[in-house]
Amino acid sequence: MTRALMIQGTGSNVGKSILVAGLARAARNRGLSVAPFKPQNMSNNAAVTVDGGEIGRAQALQAKAAGLAPHTDMNPVLLKPETETGAQVVVQGKRLTTVKARDYATLKPSLMAPVLDSFHRLKAAHDLVLVEGAGSPAEVNLRAGDIANMGFATAANVPVVLAGDIDRGGVIAQLVGTQAVLASGDAATIKGFLVNKFRGDPALFDDGYRLIEEMTGWTGCGVLPWFADAWKLPAEDALDIRSGTGDGLHIVCLQFSRIANFDDMDPLAQEPGVRLTMLAPGRPIPGDASLVILPGSKSTRADLAFLRAQGWDIDLAAHHRRRGRILGLCGGYQMLGRTIHDPHGIEGPPGSAEGLGVLAVETEMTGDKRLSETQAIHTATGVAFSGYEMHKGVTTGPDCARPFARISARDEGATSPDGRITGSYLHGMFRDDAFRHAFLAALGAQPSATAYDATVETTLDALAAHMEAHLDLDRLFALAT
Repeated sequence: MTRALMIQGTGSNVGKSILVAGLARAARNRGLSVAPFKPQNMSNNAAVTVDGGEIGRAQALQAKAAGLAPHTDMNPVLLKPETETGAQVVVQGKRLTTVKARDYATLKPSLMAPVLDSFHRLKAAHDLVLVEGAGSPAEVNLRAGDIANMGFATAANVPVVLAGDIDRGGVIAQLVGTQAVLASGDAATIKGFLVNKFRGDPALFDDGYRLIEEMTGWTGCGVLPWFADAWKLPAEDALDIRSGTGDGLHIVCLQFSRIANFDDMDPLAQEPGVRLTMLAPGRPIPGDASLVILPGSKSTRADLAFLRAQGWDIDLAAHHRRRGRILGLCGGYQMLGRTIHDPHGIEGPPGSAEGLGVLAVETEMTGDKRLSETQAIHTATGVAFSGYEMHKGVTTGPDCARPFARISARDEGATSPDGRITGSYLHGMFRDDAFRHAFLAALGAQPSATAYDATVETTLDALAAHMEAHLDLDRLFALAT
């Protein structure tokens, strides 16, 4: 009989995504067919699925942990912020609409049907479905129409294990306080708890752990020490990507306000011969950078204005004068061109914006979105690689005659006449070891044997072993119904 269990958290970033990934790998190691599920996610870091849609990158990692290909049923509602007050709504992998935050509450109840539809399909196909909540169920002001936490748990009759983050402090109040503010029916849905991110000797928290058990009546599933290698797993938030130190090839990635699909950076962060800097707003581009990357953006014209507000346009011009290299990916590629046209208001109010003008190309935003896994050949090195496309917009111009890559019979991307500025719509290319090594070698990096995908797999195994050693997984999995 198929079972399900939901991991909710006392707040955002308490480690729910990593917990579900580790539990998925542990359950798989126990011989179970397991699938991840997140009813609603908010992220601009998305993954292409086998059924031609998109889901949150965290659910793609969890699918990998479970030994599955990513599928749209694993994250049926994906919210992709486009402005401070609005987001694109993706349902079962396809764009439904764009709404203001205040209007989403009206739309949300209608989304429970596709959420349950996807959940029941997964449940029918697997032994165990591990569900990840979003934010915190303690946000009781958002309970009406909820599909992400208790609204889903009660509708689907799924028991909950609540995770608290002791690294933030106040974990007793986090867990006990959550129970205190929940309605009685929602509180009864929580069957167990665990404490995450403990640093030091977990035995020092024995008294606090017993106190939580006594005050809540929930089953304790253990205290999980800090997992130091979590940085080796694909990050869901750009702020979680580890910047390096040392004397390696210096690569700088600009952190846009609406940065999207930044999984291109994770493999670079693991290269021993690379010093990756995720450049925060307000900081100048370092003068010793060899390569500056303009990453993807969910709102290209808005982030182009953001780039200029940081003075990065001036820094980029100086970087280019120093014979530095620039790589624009997706939205970053569009920014490098002369003009970005959005006559239909695909990413905001209709209009056009002047680009940085360092590539002789122009972009027009269109309603059609390209979503596909892609095989390509890098023009400069001749190395074949795999990646994916997830973009709106068509880019044309003289510099497209010098493509970044070839995809079957078509050219892709553009290169400046001096070869030091390139743009491409391809994401995920640096996950391909052979391409990454050749690309970095051409920039002067030391040879490397880093195997990115193998490192992710090894880290997932280590995470599962870490959880087996420190949590009572027999007790935890027994709570699933």
